[in-house]
Amino acid sequence: MLWMKAFHIIFMVTWFAGLFYLPRLFVYHAMATDALSIDRFKIMERKLFFGIMTPGAIFTLLFGGALLQYNDYMHMGWMHLKLTLVLLLVLYHLYLGKLMIDFKHDRNKHTHVFYRWLNEVPVLFLVAIVILVVVRPF
Repeated sequence: MLWMKAFHIIFMVTWFAGLFYLPRLFVYHAMATDALSIDRFKIMERKLFFGIMTPGAIFTLLFGGALLQYNDYMHMGWMHLKLTLVLLLVLYHLYLGKLMIDFKHDRNKHTHVFYRWLNEVPVLFLVAIVILVVVRPF
């Protein structure tokens, strides 16, 4: 079980690295004006989303689901809240994928300021989830 927990944490860190970095790429992409930079950002965003973030998310969820089989946390309120936050985080991940596709097809509708604010969302999730897991307030 400790190996599963270790891999769950490793892939969670990988996933969050992408969740922090992709909106930052969007900030720079939204500010870019030359074709070379725009094409470069499209490649970076695609590789980050499909090569790092999505595998990180999938393995985080798989190892997390496996860990649920070895403990008795499902009846505890903090775990229900954690899983709700994880579901919202998955939806955020998918939203970032939609935004990436919009950039790919040159359909971005937002300014760099929007992406700067969007970049703060995973911080809230990370803080809340870690506090729930460590403190287990209810």
